[in-house]
Amino acid sequence: MDEKFDTTDINEIASGYESEENYKIGSERVDERLWEKLERIGKKISFTKDIAALYSYMTDESVAWYRKSIVVGALIYFISPIDTIPDLAPLFGYLDDLGVITAVLKYLGSELIPYYND
Repeated sequence: MDEKFDTTDINEIASGYESEENYKIGSERVDERLWEKLERIGKKISFTKDIAALYSYMTDESVAWYRKSIVVGALIYFISPIDTIPDLAPLFGYLDDLGVITAVLKYLGSELIPYYND
């Protein structure tokens, strides 16, 4: 379990990304924790390339912050140890993460295609 995250962090971020300041706080937390989690569990999941594409989108300076805010929310959910289905549950632990990531991929659609090449 990721001990660097606590419910205070999640509640602060989950309060909304309606401001650029909240988006920046969320993206900093993604930067701090995403690659560590992918190194730890990357071989257990099939959607690692999707996570990388979303991260590339999130860090693209040409994309408006409010477009990236949904990506930050999804990546925060992915790196958070507090899930609908705990990540420790064998076989099923990442299904909720996959669902959130898939919903964001579907929402952004073809807008994400160029980020798979980064």
